[in-house]
Amino acid sequence: MKTIGVKTMRNTYLMTGFPGFLATKLVEFISEKEPDAMFKLLVHPSQIEKAESTVRMLGTQERYTLLQGDITQKGLGLEEEQQLDSVSHVFHLAAIYDLAVPKTLAQNVNVTGTRMVIDCVEQLPNLKRFIYFSTAYVSGDRTGIVYEEELVKGQRFKNHYEATKYQAEVLVQERMDKVPTTIIRPGIVVGHSQTGETVKFDGPYFIMRFLDKFARLPIPYIGRGEVPVYLVPVDYILEAVYYFAHYDKSEGKVYHLTDPRPSDARDLYEQIVGHLLHKKPSWVLPTSVVSGMLRIPQFRRWVQVERETLDYFLCETIYDATNTIEDLDGSGIRCPSFEEYGEAIVKYYKASRHDKEKAVLVK
Repeated sequence: MKTIGVKTMRNTYLMTGFPGFLATKLVEFISEKEPDAMFKLLVHPSQIEKAESTVRMLGTQERYTLLQGDITQKGLGLEEEQQLDSVSHVFHLAAIYDLAVPKTLAQNVNVTGTRMVIDCVEQLPNLKRFIYFSTAYVSGDRTGIVYEEELVKGQRFKNHYEATKYQAEVLVQERMDKVPTTIIRPGIVVGHSQTGETVKFDGPYFIMRFLDKFARLPIPYIGRGEVPVYLVPVDYILEAVYYFAHYDKSEGKVYHLTDPRPSDARDLYEQIVGHLLHKKPSWVLPTSVVSGMLRIPQFRRWVQVERETLDYFLCETIYDATNTIEDLDGSGIRCPSFEEYGEAIVKYYKASRHDKEKAVLVK
């Protein structure tokens, strides 16, 4: 994937969610694109040591200023002397992404945190763009075609993660007349399409964990698997987000960063089984049976799969990406299909599946 060159004056980027995987990769990506760019990286106190270690690996450390703060606090918990006047672009990635997150925690970080970030962003005198990371799944339990311009449609939600990300995007959209904003709604983000690299084995990686436990047995299909699954590799997210952050016509727009040609759940599952176990599923296990088994805590912990994950392979939703496709036209940026990168992410999983840092706590 290639992106067209973006000519800018010297920019200063404020990033929340550092040193999380996507925030770190975005900093690395922008650093290469703009050798003169400066970065202010908002870091929660609990993550400061990891952030310091990450910055040491980024290169010229003078470019990167760590700001110890908390998005849930007024003024982001920053000291008065930590000036943000030079900031030109704000990327708000900090959020709780756990599908099984408790309501109070999700509300505090995802909703209150976003409100505090917007309050801060409104005061920045040199702001060019605020890029808010939402999720395609603010659509909740909606079925059929979901358009990028749509948000409030009376939907209900499968978990507190979806509900609070929806509430947060509502806040962002209500303030778009005051802040030059671009909203990004990714699908399920997976590893790099070339290297497979990721830091967290959730989403489709739960399928791989499940299959690991039954590798010696005849492998079943899980239900009919007729719905589309919207996976997107992280490198596509980075290229598209950077492009939109500097594209004049993207101000005030919402983008579904979802695969425009998604595999259905059955085909996706078949490909993962083939790459991981080198065989094909040979029988069908009803989804209701798997869901029931995943309600048993001991079984969930043994297979290392969250029950909520199953919902995303049963969701009869089609994510229209017209804004994304039209505005990326001519940029050289496109979302590869799973057939193009599935082998790479499975290979990376197989090499790294025992890495504790990539494990996901299952309750």
